[in-house]
Amino acid sequence: MVVTGASGFLGRHLLRAAEKAEWQLFMPPSSALDVRERERVIEQITGWKPAAIVHLAYRRDDRRIIVQGSANVAEAAAACGARLIHLSTDVVFAGRALPYRELDLPDASINYGVLKAQAEREVAAIHPHALLVRTSLLYGTDHLAMCQLDVEQAANGSHAMTFFTDELRCPAHAADVADALVVLVSRPEITGPLHLAGPQPVSRAAFAATIATWMGYDPSLLSTSTLGAAAVTRPANVVLDTSLAASMGLRCKPVEQWLRRRSW
Repeated sequence: MVVTGASGFLGRHLLRAAEKAEWQLFMPPSSALDVRERERVIEQITGWKPAAIVHLAYRRDDRRIIVQGSANVAEAAAACGARLIHLSTDVVFAGRALPYRELDLPDASINYGVLKAQAEREVAAIHPHALLVRTSLLYGTDHLAMCQLDVEQAANGSHAMTFFTDELRCPAHAADVADALVVLVSRPEITGPLHLAGPQPVSRAAFAATIATWMGYDPSLLSTSTLGAAAVTRPANVVLDTSLAASMGLRCKPVEQWLRRRSW
């Protein structure tokens, strides 16, 4: 299995999950496999002849990596007949009252979501049997995600940040997502978009309070507001319907269950 972006937050969790499943992994750093270089990507990946590729590499708001890089990896995967899992995001959607299902058309309202939606279209066109996994806000316990470090810095006063009560997401532990990705690698019949995220919508303010408490901070130290009051324009109610993944036995545990199991 080839994993792009393996040094990132999800990549570190995927490494552990894949090793437990006894996959042989090849995790080239960007210096060895720059996904922006089409000819080199195709030459190297087809030379390696992997059974599967999990494409995690991205750089926020960098079109060459998000869109063109994803297209290059998809072309290489199609050329060597590899199973391709492409990681996407919930913010390909603009937000609405109802949860989003897999067949809902992306309507991103922020640049990152627009680019990820473009990447999805490119990958699907080049590699029709690819799996496009959309997930939500990722967090961890052994390793901390940036969203958790933001909470820590806000709670200890080293960085000012406001958390919004009307910004709803479906936080997922990276280990749950990684375990599901390893299962999905061996399920080539599952293609197209698939929503894999936490089972419960949680506001960013409530999530931050839970993380702060787990870290031993007083959650009242955190600044909260609404997107409107703060004049912040970004998706608010972005909830993924994960019933399709659940029907396949793929479930992410609630935040409270993970944070009850392990203390900071």
